[in-house]
Amino acid sequence: MEFNFTLKYRLPDTCDEIDVLEQRLAEAGCDDALVGIGLPGRLALAFCREAGSAGAALRSALDDAQRAVPGAELVEVSPDLVGLTDVADLLGMSRQNMRKLMLANPQSFPSPVHEGSTSIWHLADILGWLRARGSAKVTTEMTELAAAALQLNLAREGRRLQPKA
Repeated sequence: MEFNFTLKYRLPDTCDEIDVLEQRLAEAGCDDALVGIGLPGRLALAFCREAGSAGAALRSALDDAQRAVPGAELVEVSPDLVGLTDVADLLGMSRQNMRKLMLANPQSFPSPVHEGSTSIWHLADILGWLRARGSAKVTTEMTELAAAALQLNLAREGRRLQPKA
């Protein structure tokens, strides 16, 4: 199966020039990723990786990236945190339809992680809710990838919150 996901990193201060970094990533097995450096000290790797499962795809990409850029700190695995527009785009529907579903089902629609003028949800929660309602647009691969990304982000956050010894 093919999985599309993004790994976002904070780079160490001693990181190489972009050309050297791209070469090291390719040599480490990240040649199936589009490399993005937008903000100084940040790196985004948009993967399109073949694997038997979403977890295997993510683990192999994380290992490859860590080997290429030792000391890089994982910031986020996506798709995980999303707005209604993100979900609508993923499923090929309008944002208005997603909003109608949310408003029409206030008791059962997943609670956002952050509620405000722009609310954010875990994609796995929304996909699970849609799948339980019989949505044919939600694939097993989407659900598996969103769940694996959520688990990795929660584990990363849990490690960050542990008291330093």
